[in-house]
Amino acid sequence: MEKEEKQEVRSTIKTNLHPNNKNREQYDLSELIKIRPELEKHIKPNKYGEDSIQFSDPAAVKVLNKALLHHYYGIENWDFPDTNLCPPIPGRADYIHYMADLLGDKEDITCLDIGVGANCIYPVLGISEYNWNFIASDVDVDSIATAKEIVKSNPSLKGKVKFRIQKDLNNIFKTVIKPKDKIDVSICNPPFHSSKKEALKGSMRKVRRLTGKRSKKVQLNFSGAANELVFAGGEKQFIHNMIAESVKYKSKCMWFTTLVSNKKNLDGIYKQLQEVEATEVRTVNMGTANKISRIVIWSFLDEKEQKEWKKS
Repeated sequence: MEKEEKQEVRSTIKTNLHPNNKNREQYDLSELIKIRPELEKHIKPNKYGEDSIQFSDPAAVKVLNKALLHHYYGIENWDFPDTNLCPPIPGRADYIHYMADLLGDKEDITCLDIGVGANCIYPVLGISEYNWNFIASDVDVDSIATAKEIVKSNPSLKGKVKFRIQKDLNNIFKTVIKPKDKIDVSICNPPFHSSKKEALKGSMRKVRRLTGKRSKKVQLNFSGAANELVFAGGEKQFIHNMIAESVKYKSKCMWFTTLVSNKKNLDGIYKQLQEVEATEVRTVNMGTANKISRIVIWSFLDEKEQKEWKKS
């Protein structure tokens, strides 16, 4: 009997999530359906006989996210083309919470979101949870336009985000960080795949894991335009470029950070950070029920300079 009770606790609390994450407990589907009635058609019994969202269906994930953002974060208007990336809310919220831990009690935070995407999810969460200010960059003009509409249509977000187009695909920070900018932390969810073919294979593996079924014709279950998912050289090359360029902006940003999905890339990242003489390097492990990831954090400021930065 005791073992059954422990199992029940494990099944209702997502202990991998940050303690401040609003989605640590199982979703209250009945409440979410009240907010988004169309969510009901995407709910079916899972292998345990419990009502569950069809996470392999992009439409289901999008409706769920709309309900979560409305219910937990007060965001009533969140929409973008179905071809764009639709991220899992709990994992994205965790990134923001861990960055809040990193920054401590510093006030008036400015966060640079590299690759904001059409969904604008990090500014949405960072503003809703901590009232941060954001600089949001992207290489895609249409994505920026859509993200601007999300900010414009939610009163709580207005005036909190500056959008900047990155016109040069070979650069990440150049032209985005302006001379007068003072950035407390930069965040990034880098493109993971090195080709569209690789992205499709990854989606097929994900669908098999979620449904237990094999299929040669699948949708990317969180959707995603090519520039959001694919970069020549994949995640490894993108982060390599980011680290190399961060050296030039070491006095403009206190903490540089990035998600790293592939654990095999860590050794190369640490080696490069040593080569560029980062003064501090940290790694935060994070994960949801279906995915383990980590955040790599670095700074070129020593302890004294960091204290001065916080004071100013």
